[in-house]
Amino acid sequence: MSTLSNVPIGAAPAHSAPFHPETPRLELTASPHVHSADSTMRIMWTVVISLMPIVAASVVFFGISALLVIAAAVAGALVTERVTGPRNTLRDGSALITGLLLGLVLPAGMPLWMPFLGGVVAIGFGKVIFGGLGQNVFNPALVGRAFLQAAFPIAITTWPTSGSGLFALRGDNFALPLMSASAPDVVTAATPLGLLKFEQTGTDLWPLLIGNTGGSLGETSALLILLCGGYLAWKRYLDWRIPVSILATTGVLSGTLWMIDGARYPDPLFMLFSGGLMLGAVYMATDMVTSPVTRAGAWIFGAGIGALVVLIRAWGGLPEGVMYAILLMNAMVPFINRWTRPRVFGTPGRRSRA
Repeated sequence: MSTLSNVPIGAAPAHSAPFHPETPRLELTASPHVHSADSTMRIMWTVVISLMPIVAASVVFFGISALLVIAAAVAGALVTERVTGPRNTLRDGSALITGLLLGLVLPAGMPLWMPFLGGVVAIGFGKVIFGGLGQNVFNPALVGRAFLQAAFPIAITTWPTSGSGLFALRGDNFALPLMSASAPDVVTAATPLGLLKFEQTGTDLWPLLIGNTGGSLGETSALLILLCGGYLAWKRYLDWRIPVSILATTGVLSGTLWMIDGARYPDPLFMLFSGGLMLGAVYMATDMVTSPVTRAGAWIFGAGIGALVVLIRAWGGLPEGVMYAILLMNAMVPFINRWTRPRVFGTPGRRSRA
């Protein structure tokens, strides 16, 4: 006979502990079971904060026009995110990062409606059309920049010089759409890469390091970008393997060409610190959504970008190739992830299946 035969139905056995609401229960939940304090919002806003010194440096070198161009790109990105995205998506900071990065790859003299339109395209066609945050294939800021490059090639390659005062406009910033404004004449100059490619004129290393040259707003200070990127790498908010492999590949390949023909090809230090390579390597290529998830894939991804940059700069028709190199390697990320996917524990390797 059961020992519980004399226990009324619904009553607890004499030897059982009384139930208290505070008693811990065994909870069954879906994975992941290990959580980190670093949420998407926290990571994004940390990246935004790390970009502020670079934005400040661009204002120092290019004046109020730099701030206006960046603000216009940010406004276009935020408005598009608010109109097309789900509710409360502005809080995660991803659209703000897109606008900031887009503004930093543009010249200071662009009419403000152009960077605003670029921000619209960056979010609409670089992010929302793929399904929103975490689904895009290409870096949204570079998608917006590629659109502006194709639509307004003259405006996006007109490079005002640095200096001229903090509140002096560097171009037709307030020009109406498809019209030209009556802004004062602004002194323009070629970028260091343009001077080398089309005029065979080099640039000293120190101006490249501090950013006192013509070019995009983000081509301000290579040293400052490295410091800000180092902080993100220390926080583990970017995969350090990607910028290291980009810079190492660029340095090795450009150094090889320089040793073969130093009169034709620039030295590796010039290739590393000129143009938008530093900003692209630290902030563009390391985008968590559009970069590989495996360690081996990160090395391959970065090496591919570095090789394409040297290829385009050395033999392409354009002086700069960072944007195209990153976009092309973005398209290869799904294949890189597949090729470098680690073997599942307990399953045969690739050779065993063959």
